[in-house]
Amino acid sequence: MEPAISLVEPANDVRAAMRAIGAQAREAARALAIAPAQAKTDALLAAAGALRQSGDEILAANARDIAAAKAKGAAPAFLDRLLLDEARIEAMARGLEEVAALPDPIGRVLAHFERPNGLRIERVATPLGVVGIIYESRPNVTADAGALCLKSGNAAVLRGGSDSFYSSAAIHACLVEGLRRAGLPEAAIARAPFASREAVGEMLDGLGGALDVIVPRGGKSLVERVQREARVPVFAHLEGLVHIYVDRAADLEEAIRIVVNSKLRRTGVCGAAETLLVDKACAATHLAPLVKALLDAGCAVRGDSATMAADPRVSEAAEADWRTEYLDAILSCRIVDGLSAAIDHIEAYGSHHTDCILTEDRAAAERFLKEVDSAIVLHNASTQFADGGEFGFGAEIGIATGRMHARGPVGVEQLCTFKYRVRGDGQVRP
Repeated sequence: MEPAISLVEPANDVRAAMRAIGAQAREAARALAIAPAQAKTDALLAAAGALRQSGDEILAANARDIAAAKAKGAAPAFLDRLLLDEARIEAMARGLEEVAALPDPIGRVLAHFERPNGLRIERVATPLGVVGIIYESRPNVTADAGALCLKSGNAAVLRGGSDSFYSSAAIHACLVEGLRRAGLPEAAIARAPFASREAVGEMLDGLGGALDVIVPRGGKSLVERVQREARVPVFAHLEGLVHIYVDRAADLEEAIRIVVNSKLRRTGVCGAAETLLVDKACAATHLAPLVKALLDAGCAVRGDSATMAADPRVSEAAEADWRTEYLDAILSCRIVDGLSAAIDHIEAYGSHHTDCILTEDRAAAERFLKEVDSAIVLHNASTQFADGGEFGFGAEIGIATGRMHARGPVGVEQLCTFKYRVRGDGQVRP
């Protein structure tokens, strides 16, 4: 069955429906908070099986989304984010199985201590409650977000972009099937059944008090709207303005391999490199080969005067390029006068998402790792490792670039809060 879709639902109908979804999710969250770990595991494994069994239906739904996106003139990088194939469906299924295999985070004793009066105090991990996730074109977020919320004992309310409406609906149906088979409330992973923007507005308003936190996952305009309008706490996933700094002590062959992979493995992911900084001290030997490798691999390069001199195919970079998340086969490049200048550039133009240094100088690497204030900082590794799955989290609900509660890949542990359990023997306070 294809999900019903309308782009012009009356606002009152959307409000009533979304608030009903929120109320049902709140009730489901109470059940999930005390659900046995095995039930959550069973639900995720059953959902993984349902994804594999429903491959044809998912691909058909995705073909419908792809056709609509092409009709709108969507860019290749956008279509890549939207596209599902058998390999990506299998990756989603494996992701659910990896999350299922993680230790249950709920009930972990994070700290324990005893007071002089004999009170025994524990700090224990608990779910956040109901998590709203607002995302755009990438339909696999439906599976990742639903799985992580379920594993961490949270109910989820998902609102995917209209571009991935049918794909997300087909994936969501598999998650619901997993919940059903495990005997868990189907409302534990809810999905906004509307493509209109009113549904987003209702979530930003908190669904009548049902939502405890919102996680936006998408472009800058989406995140800015959520941060500006949300009436509940937000785990901000700001744009991935990712830098690679090639230090004077970088190994050239290694640098070429890492830079090309960081930019071109998948250009539409938030960990894709967008700006290349090359130390002035090694520009004579490193700049031209790096730029040539990128250009030969199909990446457009926009650069400063030195970069333009290194290869005639380089176009001139404008000031806006240093602040642009291309999410495409485009990269900006400039020469900087050493490590301090590189760090200054990243601080001035970066988004505190992911940044990398390539160097064989351990002292330079340690200084970069210490001083660059980003959620993820790397040394001699591709920025495409900025991913919860690569961190061993099974998947991620996003990469938080803020500083409150969660930062970096948001996995099951980051979707937990805590409470204090205090045990006494009749103590009273004097």
